[in-house]
Amino acid sequence: MSQEKKSVGLYGFTGCNGDQLVIIHSEDQLLPFFDSANIKSFSLAKSDNDNSELDLAFVEGSISSQEQAEHVKAIRERTRYLVAIGNCACYGGIQAMELGAKGWDQRFRKVYGDGFFINRTPIESKPIDVFVNVDFYLPGCPIDARQFFYCFAHFLQDDEPVFPDYPVCAECRWRENDCLLLKGELCLGPLTAAGCGARCPSHNLTCLGCWGPMKEANIGAEFNLLKEKDYSLEEIKRRFRMHTGSGMMKPLKKLLGAL
Repeated sequence: MSQEKKSVGLYGFTGCNGDQLVIIHSEDQLLPFFDSANIKSFSLAKSDNDNSELDLAFVEGSISSQEQAEHVKAIRERTRYLVAIGNCACYGGIQAMELGAKGWDQRFRKVYGDGFFINRTPIESKPIDVFVNVDFYLPGCPIDARQFFYCFAHFLQDDEPVFPDYPVCAECRWRENDCLLLKGELCLGPLTAAGCGARCPSHNLTCLGCWGPMKEANIGAEFNLLKEKDYSLEEIKRRFRMHTGSGMMKPLKKLLGAL
């Protein structure tokens, strides 16, 4: 007796849609992907989307309006598992790098002016877990296709995937890269969860932290090291929060409060 296929939906809020495009551009995996589940909603790939009950929802993008907040709550109410994909959904993304700082409304008006939005009520961009419970986080800017399909396959079997918790530095060592920190460059490899394959350092570019902070990240040690290398406080704060505003907000605030 064949097992009934699970109902799956993919949704996007504020962001570049890069995570959904990673899936669409995985041509060799698309037919098995659509064949292994009932894809109820995936607006970038199909037009016959609906709002039925779901076993699994993948959500990308941060929440930047009251209407989006209500939408993600509605998705949560009708799905069993909700997975945040990409840094915008997991941590708020670049648009949330000043999350919690004063003057959001002034910065917003400086960019958009008054009366720009007629049918939307803008709010400061936040990760989706501010509004709903998230069952699993799959970071990346954008996500890695192999990690996504690994995650997807596990949830189809009602099994939560497990990813290793080690820094990008480990992947750098495997690739025999020179350490950019030792060269005096502002690299976030020691704080950032692995999964990207150390793509940037492998091309002599510093890690920007776009895979999100690892669980055991020693933020204090990295902060002190960069201060010793004469980087300014503002430069360090900006780099720390560039891709993971909410992920760095609490530990960074605690660290700065102790100075």
